[in-house]
Amino acid sequence: MAILSVDALEARHGLLQAVRGVSLRVEAGETVALVGANGAGKTTLLRTVAGAHRASAGRVLFDGADITALPAHARVKLGIALVPEGRRLFGGMTTEDNLRVAERRGRAGPWTVERVLEAFPVLRPKLKARAGDLSGGQQQAVAIGRALMTNPRLLLLDEVSLGLSPVAVEQLYASLRGLMRDGTTVVLVEQDLSRALAVADRVICMLEGRAVFEGEAARTTRADVLAAYFGLGAAAAP
Repeated sequence: MAILSVDALEARHGLLQAVRGVSLRVEAGETVALVGANGAGKTTLLRTVAGAHRASAGRVLFDGADITALPAHARVKLGIALVPEGRRLFGGMTTEDNLRVAERRGRAGPWTVERVLEAFPVLRPKLKARAGDLSGGQQQAVAIGRALMTNPRLLLLDEVSLGLSPVAVEQLYASLRGLMRDGTTVVLVEQDLSRALAVADRVICMLEGRAVFEGEAARTTRADVLAAYFGLGAAAAP
């Protein structure tokens, strides 16, 4: 059974329908990359799965249970964690305090401050520093670490490399690859298509709120995805 199933999901921003009848499945331990142009509905889809945005139709199932009506905090308790675009840290609090805030909201499990520091060693010398004083890459590491402190079974990552230097992106993805090797289930929104194809098991391309392409990352070419990305009618990869 899939850990996450999305069935004919729709979500709106007022009169704008941002997600249009999307259906997808994510298996436990899998990494799925969501790609597509700005405004394709990727962020709204992640937020709707996490409970931060209300679905207007369709269903979200987690471990086979319908969670469509559950609030975000209840989904965190079940094991769903969202790292939002823009990080949204408590800038006046220390790195450690940002991590421990999440610790009180999540499930029991193996993730502790020490384990986060092992996964993101760049944070160890910054543990007592204010989050607002950190570099962009360090802040993103804190945001991911904060999500991990809830001991998630499903980690939703929205544009984690956006606005970071190439060095910071590489450091961040080195840590993420470790999480993926350890079996963490990840749904990742990533603008860098080459990086998305390199780390994901499957890739799904969205266009104007719809999932228009799905394929195994290892058997999917840039041409396949770009054709779907620009609405040129690419078929699903084998």
